[in-house]
Amino acid sequence: MPSLDRQDNVFVLDLGDGENRFHPDWLTAVSAALDEVEKAEGPRALVTAATGKFYSNGLDLDWLSAHTDHYQDYVVTVHELFARMLSLPVITVAALQGHTFAAGAMFSLAHDFRVMRADRGYWCLPEADINIPFTPGMAALIQSRLAPRTAHEAMITARRYGGADAAATGIVDQAVTEEAVRSTAIEIAQAQVNKAGDTLGTIKARMYAPALATLRDTTNPLG
Repeated sequence: MPSLDRQDNVFVLDLGDGENRFHPDWLTAVSAALDEVEKAEGPRALVTAATGKFYSNGLDLDWLSAHTDHYQDYVVTVHELFARMLSLPVITVAALQGHTFAAGAMFSLAHDFRVMRADRGYWCLPEADINIPFTPGMAALIQSRLAPRTAHEAMITARRYGGADAAATGIVDQAVTEEAVRSTAIEIAQAQVNKAGDTLGTIKARMYAPALATLRDTTNPLG
């Protein structure tokens, strides 16, 4: 399960050491961690990271198949996580040490910055291959955070981007060695800790207002 630590002014949220799929209990734990980051005072920033082969493999499809009657409520909860991260009033950095797929990739896009391992691991939106269309909120998030050409390719071809390609296309900000992923993310975050606060939150909310409105549409989240 996710766990929250703090290194000086940088909170580090470790998402786990498995596939880190969005099980309801996982979502609850992440939300509680974000509560703690938000209620803290003074300079601060947030890094999300993971341990092992995966950063996150996205939606928990096994749980969904066993709880089809909760599908819409589940999607609303996932959308709210994306919206919350996108507008969090602190600088956020995703440290992608492993595979980052589907909703896990979308979650990474909701961060302000991303650092990825250069030599192994893929960032991918596989929805076109697995026959699961993007919800309106997911599409809005992706298109608000990627250049149009990159969003188009990533969404319709399900291309798997390695670290160097992800950096070249602007999906991530840096591609570094495995050992440097988390430390580089923390360095980026530490340099921006004084930005935390209401002004930053307002800037993000206004910058991404259309995407946030779509993500927070609870009347027709599936389109």
